[in-house]
Amino acid sequence: MSIDSLLNFGVVIVDKPRGPTSHQVSAWVRKILHVNRTGHAGTLDPKVTGVLPVALNRATKIINYLHYQPKEYIAVMRLHSDTSEKKLKDVFRDFEGQIYQIPPVRSAVARRLRKRLVYELEFMEKQDTLVLFRAKVESGTYIRALCRDMGDALCLGAHMEDLRRISTAHFTEEQAVSLTDLLDAYVFWKEDGDSSLLEKYILPGDSIVSFLPRIVVYNSALRNLANGSPLYKPGVASMPELNPGDLCTVYTEDGKFISVSRAVLDEDVIAVPERVIVD
Repeated sequence: MSIDSLLNFGVVIVDKPRGPTSHQVSAWVRKILHVNRTGHAGTLDPKVTGVLPVALNRATKIINYLHYQPKEYIAVMRLHSDTSEKKLKDVFRDFEGQIYQIPPVRSAVARRLRKRLVYELEFMEKQDTLVLFRAKVESGTYIRALCRDMGDALCLGAHMEDLRRISTAHFTEEQAVSLTDLLDAYVFWKEDGDSSLLEKYILPGDSIVSFLPRIVVYNSALRNLANGSPLYKPGVASMPELNPGDLCTVYTEDGKFISVSRAVLDEDVIAVPERVIVD
């Protein structure tokens, strides 16, 4: 893909630094790359670092689909008094699975009891009252609240000392780029014509929804689907097994990304579009 195409429909996995808000980081990416619109997935607190996907221009239409996917963190919890590793590991096991939590006081959402899923909670290391652990959780889970609740379960209190997000869905910290490196790559492209780094840092926009099952349609169906029409059976070249209500992506035979759609699977209609991306 050309750089212009990537800037029009791409995503940058930013390694968010400590200090700025996620909104500020998204705005800086917009200024660095001279694009009209950016949008990020999964707000990180100013003190938190790590993986922050930032969508460019048309890719902002689908960035919120990442909220359907898990996030993974490395965290440091400070206990308010010491305890044994055995008790810690027991509590970690208790907090795997479905949990109930109230968001922290300083959060962007209403403070009401919510159900969240903790996929994995791994004790890694303990030094005095500092505990290092890894957590893979449902989107919308507050690690700060998780530390607080585990401290309460231990009957000694705890709070989050440090936090880094190491993945959002299928995007990992190995793909993440600093803002300074992103700026350097843009300057190399503009001043020297060297686009190699920018091509590495800006991923195609449809990589945002690559976790969704894919329907392939005949090229002849493109015009109607681009105008927002439902996908009918005669237009389908191939499709995976789907259930009514499932999200999926729709592509042409030659690989053009058309839309994110919702499976219907009645007698005639296969899916209806939620976000049409193709021009």
